[in-house]
Amino acid sequence: MNRCQDASEVFVTSIDNRPIEPTPRHGEQQRREPMPGESFRFIHASDFHLEKPLGDLDELPPPLKEQMALAPHQAMDAVFEAALSKNIDFVLLTGDLLNPNAAGPYGINRLLSQFEKLNQAKTAVYWAAGTADDPQNWPDACAFPPNVTLFPRDRATAISVVRGGRPICQVVGRSSDGRASLHVPGFQTESGFQSESSGEFTIGVGHGDATTETLAESRFDFWCLGGRHNRLELEDNDGVVAVFAGTPQGRDLKEAGPHGYSIIDVDADHNVRVSEIQCDVFRYENVKLDSADVASVGTIQNLIGERIVRLQHDAGGRHLIIGWDIGIDSTDLMGRVGDSESLLDWIQREYGHGAPAAWSTRLRIRPPQKYPKSWYDEDTILGDYLRIVGDHRKGDAKAINLLPMTEEHPGLPTSTTTMLAEIPAPNKQETLDQATLLGVELLRGGKPDWVKQS
Repeated sequence: MNRCQDASEVFVTSIDNRPIEPTPRHGEQQRREPMPGESFRFIHASDFHLEKPLGDLDELPPPLKEQMALAPHQAMDAVFEAALSKNIDFVLLTGDLLNPNAAGPYGINRLLSQFEKLNQAKTAVYWAAGTADDPQNWPDACAFPPNVTLFPRDRATAISVVRGGRPICQVVGRSSDGRASLHVPGFQTESGFQSESSGEFTIGVGHGDATTETLAESRFDFWCLGGRHNRLELEDNDGVVAVFAGTPQGRDLKEAGPHGYSIIDVDADHNVRVSEIQCDVFRYENVKLDSADVASVGTIQNLIGERIVRLQHDAGGRHLIIGWDIGIDSTDLMGRVGDSESLLDWIQREYGHGAPAAWSTRLRIRPPQKYPKSWYDEDTILGDYLRIVGDHRKGDAKAINLLPMTEEHPGLPTSTTTMLAEIPAPNKQETLDQATLLGVELLRGGKPDWVKQS
């Protein structure tokens, strides 16, 4: 489709930018004789979300903020630069590239300029929109270059991709109709599922969650899908049958690890090789440490430094945004860890301003669930407190109701009362652990000196 104001029309160009026959309308038939297979290569990318900034932006030092603001666009640029330099036959995009209303003129123009570069190089783009980039949301004045085919959302469209006058594969695509899961029957065209009748290698292109079992209904040779921000490959007994390319740039710690796009090679015998190409500028990482990790080094600072060096090596020069989760199940190790706020401040000062930077955005220390037995045996308020906590642990911490306690303090802010009354059940055990540590610290007149306790 070459104009976003008419999402129902699809104008298709071949890989060398010459017109090919459009998909037949209802009631028409189109049949092709099976052709000898040809090898080809294409890029699959998805979920650019150019309208969404990266998380933790407010916490970073100014130089990193500026780079982080540009990271989603730089990651997208890397996808299109690869399409121009790696002998690519065409590009498949599987939705949520940007919300035109939220991304504004800058985001729209950035995307259109990349489309135009591919148009000049006579490289076709086949695009199944998601929910963010729904064809109905695009401005009427927006015109895509003729190399871009945006699939309609109300029907599947089959396109025979041509190179040098010969078909190399068939692409069957449909933009999202708003469902969270892919509706595989909706990918039937007037001639049914195309792979059985055409003999060409057939690729399904869509946006939405799916399983290997549901995709098998189509009998397509391969699927390129969007809608997941973390990369996922679906396999059957013959190998990879579908790829969620994921977003080229992660946005927060829920999207930790490498991000990028796929280069997919198909040989003359229809064997598929999928290569993951990393192009993220910032990389989020979740790091978990436990008592064994802490006990293996002299100080917690040494342990954290070693992990950061390892992460930087694996990240290949990218900036890191790190979340730390330190679980201590032994009280004699708490002294090595210290205060979470002080430790986080030290990590940020020591590693957060380098080139590349390793910025730690959060650090959680999960306290022990057992304390020295002598403390439980004390005939003191501390002993009473720990024994009460112990009773809660033997029972069901999830059943703790804090609302009556808030009613005893009418001066509490409404927000605090609501937060205490609505602690999610899965978090109540963690809340009990943290409250126990806080109570111990207050009743002992400060943070315990764990190392000296027996």
